[in-house]
Amino acid sequence: MAGNEKRFFINREITSSSVRLVDSKGGQLGVVTLEDALSRAAEERLDVVMVSAEANPPVCRLMDFGKFKYERKKHEAEARKHQHKIVTKEVKLRVKIAPHDYQVKFRAAERFLRKGDKVKVLLTFRGREREHSELGRKLLEKMINDLSDISVVETRMAGEESFMSVTLTPKPNIGKIPAKG
Repeated sequence: MAGNEKRFFINREITSSSVRLVDSKGGQLGVVTLEDALSRAAEERLDVVMVSAEANPPVCRLMDFGKFKYERKKHEAEARKHQHKIVTKEVKLRVKIAPHDYQVKFRAAERFLRKGDKVKVLLTFRGREREHSELGRKLLEKMINDLSDISVVETRMAGEESFMSVTLTPKPNIGKIPAKG
């Protein structure tokens, strides 16, 4: 059972001697004994389900509990299907990147951000490029500035000797901004 799933007491699991009963169509039947509620449920081939334990007496409803659980599970699955999981996509750059290649990487990062994903821009240094980290910093700044209308910097330029990176997060109103292009 999931951590935040509500626990329903049904039929003989209910410990209260009297309950406020609601029929299967939502009509109030009033306060009745648990035995009376169970006999009504048996006549209609339904279950007595406690829907509010906080009330005094507890509120119970006549329903097909198996069908109720199925419908609830189906509804939760449908809700999960429409959720967007935020994924961190990675765009790799080199210090000596050609202008066209930079544009390809920029468009990829822009596409990821518009989809709602985070983007980690990773700049790698090889050999003597490590001595010119200021060129890499300028390139990352250019990427940050070019994407500033649709993103914000989540983590500033972190790096070691052989790489630098920055993580960009899409702005909340990202879906309203049309793609350039």
